[in-house]
Formats: sequence, C-alpha cells, structure tokens
Amino acid sequence: MLDFGIKDIIDILLVATLLYYVYQLMKRSGSLSLFYGVLFFTIVWVIASEMIGMRLTGTILDKFMSIGLIILVILFQDQIKRFLIDVGSHRRWTNLSRLFKHGDEADDQEGHKLVMQIVYACMSMSKSKTGALIVFQRKMPLEDYEKTGDIIDADINTRLIENIFFKNSPLHDGAMIIASRRIKSVGCILPVSHDMNIPKSLGLRHRAALGMSQVTDAVCVIVSEETGNISVAKDGELSIKVSAIDLEHILSAIHSA
Repeated sequence: MLDFGIKDIIDILLVATLLYYVYQLMKRSGSLSLFYGVLFFTIVWVIASEMIGMRLTGTILDKFMSIGLIILVILFQDQIKRFLIDVGSHRRWTNLSRLFKHGDEADDQEGHKLVMQIVYACMSMSKSKTGALIVFQRKMPLEDYEKTGDIIDADINTRLIENIFFKNSPLHDGAMIIASRRIKSVGCILPVSHDMNIPKSLGLRHRAALGMSQVTDAVCVIVSEETGNISVAKDGELSIKVSAIDLEHILSAIHSA
C-alpha cells in the first residue's frame, strides 16, 4: 500500500506550479515544442531510473540531464531572468502594498499627462504613416538594451517623439526606450522574435517588439510605416490595430503598476 500523505500533496502542487510557470515562460518565448521535448525526456528519465530501476539507461540519462540543464540555462538566460523577476515582483505583492498607502493625486495627474503625450505622438505618426517602435520598461531593467542606442535621457514630449521618428532623422532607426518617465535611449537594437505564427505582412519592427516582450516584461508600441496601424506587444503576445483609447489604458496601467 502506498504511503501517501500531506507532504506528497504539497510536493505535487509545487512541481505542478513550477511546470505551469515554465510552460508560460516557453509559451511567451515561442518555444513550446522545446518545453514538450524536455518534459517528455524528463518523464522517461524518471520512469527509467526511479520507477523501473534500469541502471544503465538511468546512468546515461543522468549524464544527459546534467549537461542539458547547463545548455538550457545558457540558451534561455534572458527568459530565466524574467521568470525570477516575475516571481520576486509578482503583482499580488504590489496590490497588497497598495492597501497600506494612499494614492498621490498630483502624481497620477502628472502620469496621465505623460501618457497622453505619448498617445498623441502615436496617433500623429499613425496618420502620417511614420514608423515607430517605443519600449516601456516595467519591472525588469533594460540598461543592456539602452546601451545599444544613443542615451539622451530627455523629458517625454509629443514633438520630440515625432521628431526622433521622422524619416529623415538620424535617430529614427531602432527603438526608443522609456523608463522612469524619461526617454532614456533611442536607436536601440532589440532581439527579434523567430515565432513562425507572426503574419508575413508584419515587418521587422513587429518582430523586434514581440521578441522584446518575450525575453523581458516590457510593453512595446509599434506604429506601422506601411499601414499606420498601431500595435502593442505585451507578455509575448501581439495586439494589432489598437485604438487610441486602448493605448491610453495600456500605458496608464504601466504607470499605475
């Protein structure tokens, strides 16, 4: 008879929670097939070495697991970093802290003004079909990506954003990174997503935005140079043809987080 107690239930719940987080991580990065492959290999390893007791097969699989773990850490270091930051700064802890502090009305008004400056810039560039890619930092720091461009550390301003992405501007290529209510850097290089499900009609800006949202928790806003449509990449998912009202809500949520 199996000795099954509360400790085993907790053990199963912990493993299930870990698998769920890893699944979400792989889903955002477009690596679900790799997740299924690793899961299948792990199940075979557990059955062969622990349940059936196949010594030779278990020893060989042990070696593969040790080497494979190191390889996975190297390949997915950005995703692992994001996972650890998500766990350490989960929204539930943020929401709990809000119960013990009062909102600053003046601060909220200032944040809303900055959000509207960005929304107006995006709507203006949408009408003129000016291509743009703006990255908004959340919990995960983006200093490494800021260094790939030109550091300007400027106030958020509608005309400044439009001038930076103007077609004849020397800084219009690459992405703009906004953090701590400042335009930190422009002309930045972002990781490109290799997700095969991205529509072929979408260009490099959309792939870069999606790739950035897969390896970090940043929110990326794209203005299409071909159609003028505004898109948003967040948590590894791409929303196309976002309205001004929806864009305002998304950016306001970043400010209030």
